[in-house]
Amino acid sequence: MLLIRCPYCGERSEIEFANGGEAHIARPADPMSQTDEEWAQYLYMRDNPKGLIAERWRHAHGCNRFFNALRDTRTDRFVMTYEMGRPRPEIDAATLAEAAR
Repeated sequence: MLLIRCPYCGERSEIEFANGGEAHIARPADPMSQTDEEWAQYLYMRDNPKGLIAERWRHAHGCNRFFNALRDTRTDRFVMTYEMGRPRPEIDAATLAEAAR
């Protein structure tokens, strides 16, 4: 079973959580000024890296709050979770190597 650490409730089973997509996506300041192509880019196009990605998650069957997580897509291992509104943390090489195992 995969355990995910909610920054508000602690470690819980993966079935309590829902993925909310890529984190730190900035909404355009004036959406009405966007072309259809620019708006589609904002709505639908996301990174799909092999490795570390910042994602939004919601503790759907717990506190129901959103938080951010750094997850390695190669191993599905969560490197860390952090509260919404905080910037993406810098990760050192040792932590990255551990996540890739």
